[in-house]
Amino acid sequence: MKAMLLLVAALAALPAAANEALIRKVIESRLGGAKVEGVQPTPLPGIYEVRFQGRDGPQIVYTDAHANYVFNGRLFDTRSDRDLTGERLQQLSAVKFDALPLDLAVKVQRGSGRRVLVMFSDPYCPACQQFEKVLAQVDDITIYYFMYPVIRPELADHSRAVWCAPDRARAWLDLALRNRPSATGTGCESPIERVLELGKSLGVNSTPTLILPNGERVRGGLPVARLRTVLDDAARARAK
Repeated sequence: MKAMLLLVAALAALPAAANEALIRKVIESRLGGAKVEGVQPTPLPGIYEVRFQGRDGPQIVYTDAHANYVFNGRLFDTRSDRDLTGERLQQLSAVKFDALPLDLAVKVQRGSGRRVLVMFSDPYCPACQQFEKVLAQVDDITIYYFMYPVIRPELADHSRAVWCAPDRARAWLDLALRNRPSATGTGCESPIERVLELGKSLGVNSTPTLILPNGERVRGGLPVARLRTVLDDAARARAK
């Protein structure tokens, strides 16, 4: 009897496996070389989530069980007012915070430093410069800056000079917030190339990119009130 039940279970699983293989084949033929990383059912009966890596990181499209129809958009749960697509993309793009090489970052701390944030930033990125003004309004914060000079790579030596400065935190804020490059030379060994490789491996393709202690990634800046709330929520979630 037990063997019969196992056989029935195995046979029942075959259509799902066949559907997944078919979905992968059809979707990959439309992706221009990208590979499907996973297929799984959504809460919507008969609709499957298909995930793959795009230019801007993890991407999701949806299809039926036979891949006859494919659609790109957001899936919302109206009962709970949840953006299911947004939640999944956050999960897929999350970073292992504890694995980040913070020794390659410039550390800036104000007050107790209880709010923690990692930021990939280019000192010549207009959005980064604007967000620095927001960060200046947040107290009790520790910011780990991965200097990411991709906007104007010809000025990457300005970031290298920050690393060589006696007070890196002050030198970074002078450059990023006040547009005053450090007079320190670039004679020391800096981690800029390693940070560029790190950003590439994490799919960081825009600045500023923020990483919260819970691993959540935020592209672009946030208003000051929202930033405080997000950092406090992330800290509480991490402490659980």
